[in-house]
Amino acid sequence: MAKKKEAHHGGAWKVAYADFVTAMMALFMVLWICAQDKQILIATSQYFKQPFNALTDRSVGVMQGEAGGSKGKDQTRDTAAAANLAFLNALASELNRMLNVQDIPDEKPVQTELTSDGLKLTLFDRANHAVFKKGSAEPTEWGRFVLQNLAWTIERNNLKAFIEGHSASGFVPTRPDYGMWELTTDRANMARRLLEQYAVNPKKIERIAGFGDTQPMRGHKPDDESNERISISLSTQR
Repeated sequence: MAKKKEAHHGGAWKVAYADFVTAMMALFMVLWICAQDKQILIATSQYFKQPFNALTDRSVGVMQGEAGGSKGKDQTRDTAAAANLAFLNALASELNRMLNVQDIPDEKPVQTELTSDGLKLTLFDRANHAVFKKGSAEPTEWGRFVLQNLAWTIERNNLKAFIEGHSASGFVPTRPDYGMWELTTDRANMARRLLEQYAVNPKKIERIAGFGDTQPMRGHKPDDESNERISISLSTQR
């Protein structure tokens, strides 16, 4: 006598249930984000703009704040700071990827550093990756490439920039009325012009400055080649 075939229940309901739970979680996230203050909204939106989001050990989740009282306000500030830190780390990773500096084994032509104000990029004007032609403010092809990619990043993420020019000691001027102060100021100004030419709204350039040879890199002699550099500080402040 033939056995009756056992009925098999399909697993479609499990897929539907998983989709329902995912949709509810997404709805919760949207409602939570909409309930936050402007600072967190800005930091969160910037973070999710980055295609390479990588949290560091110092960063934490964006959902730790609690409403109410001074404690809630402090936690809100901490939450915004954490989201902003994650965004800046992702931005630094993206810039390194775009410029391919991670594949250069020795001295990096571009250095990224997180500061209290935001993200600081240092473009070293070394002989093997010169940003400017020797003794002038005329950019090289490498310098244009770096500043073009940086311009797109600044404009896309709605950042503000502060540009500094620095020089190593021992600069020999081509004329008596043109020294290190003029050279570093002209280089910072050239960087500004290129950023604006490629993409950046002029209102996003906060200021430029030339420091001559007064601020050598820490741990380097005043005449070290690494002191020939342009520093661009990026800020998310509104």
